[in-house]
Amino acid sequence: MSKDLPKRILDYLDRNRQGMAELLERLVLCESPSGDRESLIHVMGVLSNAFSERRFRPFILAGKQSGGMLVAMPKERPRHRPHQLLLGHCDTVWPLGTLETMPARTADGTFWGPGSYDMKAGLVQGLFAIEALAAAGIESLPVTPVFCINSDEEIGSHESTRVIIRFARSADRCFVLEPSLGPDGDLKTARKGVGSFTITVRGKAAHAGLDPGKGASAILELSLVIQKLFALNAAEKGITVNVGTIDGGLSANVVAPESKASVDVRVPSMEDAERIEKAIHSIEAETPGTEVLIEGSVRRPPMERTPGNQRLWQLARRGAEELGISIEQAAAGGGSDGNTTSQLVPTLDGLGAVGAGAHAVNEHLVLDKMVERSALLARLLSFPPLDDVIPAPG
Repeated sequence: MSKDLPKRILDYLDRNRQGMAELLERLVLCESPSGDRESLIHVMGVLSNAFSERRFRPFILAGKQSGGMLVAMPKERPRHRPHQLLLGHCDTVWPLGTLETMPARTADGTFWGPGSYDMKAGLVQGLFAIEALAAAGIESLPVTPVFCINSDEEIGSHESTRVIIRFARSADRCFVLEPSLGPDGDLKTARKGVGSFTITVRGKAAHAGLDPGKGASAILELSLVIQKLFALNAAEKGITVNVGTIDGGLSANVVAPESKASVDVRVPSMEDAERIEKAIHSIEAETPGTEVLIEGSVRRPPMERTPGNQRLWQLARRGAEELGISIEQAAAGGGSDGNTTSQLVPTLDGLGAVGAGAHAVNEHLVLDKMVERSALLARLLSFPPLDDVIPAPG
């Protein structure tokens, strides 16, 4: 690689910033909520064409419940080279019709629109990163880039996780194109693990006025369970256990025969995940005549600052320095598919847009930052295998 490669990458992307903005707008106008297969298949078609135009071969892996997954890799690639994984998603949390109240628009160098920050801008940056490398004369990279774009990330990646794991197991490194963190656009080198639990309490119905003693209140028992759940919170350790919804009972004059609660758990380490999961599943009923049924787990493990992840962060710092870009690392409370890959391969998250408002009506990103973040990704993709650049300790 020539010494002026970083400058050539940055100059090319700077000249093509309008093209980046136009592709972003096109993707945002393709509304793609997680549960709408037809919309997801449509946006994947747009992305497939964009990859084909950049001499990548796209494959659509059909989903049974989701819109499936798009996998793209160079049309011409040398055999027996390691690969690097680029992860993203094309589904959003916004229902069809959101554009009527949250139109895609540009004002003062800021792009606004549903799904723009989280995370269609990251997909655009990935596409233009490979375009910039090709324009710089880099037709074959020492580590082959493979894109995996799923359509069910916002609802837990239940169908796509299996495919992601398959590619991650044999990858040299993984870059996640999720948005960065905070106004300065920090890269994410740690994320909390995410757990979901459903607590169901079964009791016995009875007339609340005539025969209350013959009943067993599921709501009373659930109230005791909820107190046990909230007692597991440890803010100083970054552990949160939240009962988000409760439901139960038949009417005011009936002792409740059943009640239910949904629980969200966030933990910073696998040790915390195992301990909290065990504590929740060990909860037992105290109210006579009731039983407690517990389902769920910490399905997305924490992304911790492992030695491999920190080596990849060091690589990012090196690339940023060459480009004259300032970056910092940070920990995020939300999860992504990077939580999964970091258990298997060095992973760096937050390489997408710089902005704010994920899942909020003020969702937006800074257009100028798309240029430099796409350039950073391109430089990262151009490095040799990680062990050749930053050897593992020992």
